[in-house]
Amino acid sequence: MNPRSEPGRPLRDPVDAIIDQWAAARPDLDTTAMEVFGRVNRLSRTLGDRMEKVYGQFGISRGEFDVLATLRRSGEPFTLSPRQLSATLMLTTGGMTGRLDKLERAGLLRRSPDPHDRRALQVTLTDEGLRLADEAVGAGLAVQTEALAHLNDEQAGQLADLLRLLVVGTGS
Repeated sequence: MNPRSEPGRPLRDPVDAIIDQWAAARPDLDTTAMEVFGRVNRLSRTLGDRMEKVYGQFGISRGEFDVLATLRRSGEPFTLSPRQLSATLMLTTGGMTGRLDKLERAGLLRRSPDPHDRRALQVTLTDEGLRLADEAVGAGLAVQTEALAHLNDEQAGQLADLLRLLVVGTGS
């Protein structure tokens, strides 16, 4: 579907067809929320699939990228505890352990005893993990930037602001 509307014809997307059907079947419903979240969900799925493909080129999944990116943006020495990673990524410790195992086997991070608490571990990016995280974040941002090319800078800023209000308002 062409994202640009023709003069005199409003822009339409697949969500509009769903809304039209609900309007015919249940004209009493206010479908504003469905219009918003239907589009958010479609964008999330579409961009999620694109991001998975991009990260796959680096031999990692989106979830594994999230671990590497969290360590990378933590700053030098690129070290966090598994608990800090789990909290940031909203993962169970079991889910985190699986990701850490795979990334450690790939040589992208290492786990070592925490020098301040011998009962705890710390997770640190390796040089290869740092290199891969930097390349993958650039590739992922390119995909996201391409998706935003349908908006001008002001529209993109407005959308970011509105979505921030929604995230804060829902406690997400």
